[in-house]
Amino acid sequence: MKLNYRRTVFVGFAFLSICAFWQMYDNLIPLILKNNFGLGDTVSGVIMAMDNILAVFLLPLFGALSDRCSTRLGRRTPFIIAGALLAVTFMLLIPYAAGERLMWLFFVALGMTLFSMGIYRSPAVALMPDVTPAPLRSKANAVINLMGALGGIYTLGMTKLLAGGSREGDTYFPVFLAVAGLMLFAVAVLVLTIRENRLRVADDGPKQEEKPERKAEKLPPEVKKSLILILASVFLWFMGYNAVTTAFTKYAEATWRMNVGAASTCLLVATGGAIVSYIPVGIISSRIGRKKVILMGVGILAACFGIGVLFTEFSPVLYPVFTLIGFAWASINVNSYPMVVELGRAGDIGKYTGYYYTFSMSAQIITPVLSGALLEFAGYWTLFPYAALMVAGAFVTMMLVKHGDNKPGLPQDRMELLGAMDD
Repeated sequence: MKLNYRRTVFVGFAFLSICAFWQMYDNLIPLILKNNFGLGDTVSGVIMAMDNILAVFLLPLFGALSDRCSTRLGRRTPFIIAGALLAVTFMLLIPYAAGERLMWLFFVALGMTLFSMGIYRSPAVALMPDVTPAPLRSKANAVINLMGALGGIYTLGMTKLLAGGSREGDTYFPVFLAVAGLMLFAVAVLVLTIRENRLRVADDGPKQEEKPERKAEKLPPEVKKSLILILASVFLWFMGYNAVTTAFTKYAEATWRMNVGAASTCLLVATGGAIVSYIPVGIISSRIGRKKVILMGVGILAACFGIGVLFTEFSPVLYPVFTLIGFAWASINVNSYPMVVELGRAGDIGKYTGYYYTFSMSAQIITPVLSGALLEFAGYWTLFPYAALMVAGAFVTMMLVKHGDNKPGLPQDRMELLGAMDD
């Protein structure tokens, strides 16, 4: 059984557009809140956490609704189309409202954009497993992650090109327009190339009848302990990493005296580092195990954040550091979700996916508020020490994990065969 890479790339266009939007959201919204509306870092942190608060409720809701949807276009596609069109409409109002200093319109547009992305996001993510046979989903997920990284690269490039020296929200409109155009293009490609109903019947339809429902079994205590430790690790490294991604443009502007374009270059380098790392990380993980690769990534990430503490102004020496940050995050991101899912049986994948996103999103709700308060009341110098401390904590908890790893040295096709036998 071989993965249809061409089809997976087309499916990945949805995730590409999602990542393009969130990259823009993390880069530009904090600057608009600060420069256009004069909001403090604590308040800005609360506002930046709203997307994750909404996601905790909206993603399960629209995921469940799409499960029950039956249309000529499929289950997921109608939600993807509707969510994308609504998101594009409302997001183009954001820079206009910022430029005119219309705070009420800004928050209405921002809230409706986030709601629309909630409609779009969960069905788009669910589409890949819908149209991909179970033994091939890990390979497909690597392709999806690469597509997402390309979406982030696109936004960073557009930000540097179209808003390089800007400090005012009204001049961000070209960036918003560029991202909106990409979202519409991506959805059009997806709709024109993926026949959701036909692909689902071909890949997954017959398998649903092969095995009767099995009553859920309780996890053994030692496996449950590993699950708790992995989820604690997920929470901690998202606490550190998201603090930096959310506040970096403000930090670079205030501490390193960089404009948004120059700051975007740093993030672009990190994203590029992640892109070139996905495939090598997958190969290394299959040979030495997921846990070792995660620990390597967590250690490098903590060290890189620690190095950031040493620089009071920007230096080109930091570019290799940002490259390593990308490699480290790829090492963590590629392997952590499979480790969580590995602890449950095949019929519990949805539940364990829920565990993973509950802890990762909870961290992304808390850390913008907590780190924002530190930035405002203690100083911007606290950003990298805070992030390094959180990631170091994840290294400790991850060291204690005893389950959920793959079997190093087992050929990939053999691993897939065993996975299919377990199902």
